Amino acid sequence: MQHFLDFKQLSDHQIQSLLGRVLAFSRRVDAAAHRQLLKGKIITNLFYEPSTRTRTSFEVAAHRMGADVVNISAGESSVEKGECLRDTLETLHAIGVDAVVVRHPQTGVLNDLLAEKAIDIALINAGDGCGQHPSQALLDTAILIAARGSLDGLKLVVAGDILHSRVAAANIQLLSRLGIDDIRLVGPTQLLPDVCPENVSLMTENFDAALAGANAVMMLRIQHERMDGLELPDADDYYQRWGLDESRLKLAQPDCVVLHPGPVNRGVEISNAVADGPQSLIRQQVVMGVPARMAIFHLLLADTNN
Repeated sequence: MQHFLDFKQLSDHQIQSLLGRVLAFSRRVDAAAHRQLLKGKIITNLFYEPSTRTRTSFEVAAHRMGADVVNISAGESSVEKGECLRDTLETLHAIGVDAVVVRHPQTGVLNDLLAEKAIDIALINAGDGCGQHPSQALLDTAILIAARGSLDGLKLVVAGDILHSRVAAANIQLLSRLGIDDIRLVGPTQLLPDVCPENVSLMTENFDAALAGANAVMMLRIQHERMDGLELPDADDYYQRWGLDESRLKLAQPDCVVLHPGPVNRGVEISNAVADGPQSLIRQQVVMGVPARMAIFHLLLADTNN
């Protein structure tokens, strides 16, 4: 497999194998051996949007596997001079780069590019507009498995800006492939999709109702950078209706875990007490980001060393 854009391109077996690799890498049993997996490879992080967690964890993952890493911010590259993405990728390939991790504000940009022309370099989608963020969904699913033992009986609430969230889209896509059929979407009407996605059991404005019986909650921030004239409640009103605090969390099952892909806007979509509380897996998500990206690199590049 040459590219990692979303989960549609993977078979069920590949998805299970990829999750197994994430969990294996997270144990760091063979850390010394891992440093030989991508020795001699060059990986470029090409980010057209700001990032902390995703970009850094891809970089750390590559280093742990012995690869050399080049970081490029679009604002500091020839993109500022009008160079298109295809020309940038072809330049990187000509220089000798083996894989490019791309974050881009345009939804579906890599799929569209590959439909036009074959690209002789491994492409990894690190988030495309309102489209997909597959590496985040991979680490989120691995965290749920690690925390719960399995995905059996998962009842997941995803709350916040669903409409613009590539994290929500990727998680729904992956968890649906894994047989999860109790996914509940919550948020203001204007931030919910027009059509209820497949395998979503509930889509509502009523956060309290959605939490009943839930054993996992994923909170999302409002993506103001993708708004197009939408009017939203002010921060205080939003928090009262769609913020997760300790009292609201009690409406879910006692063992309910809390996730957030970050960045976290405390006091808007989640309280300090919940974000830092015993049911929160937010820090563990950050930690799992590195083995998740290692697994993706392994899938695309490691076997080519043999």
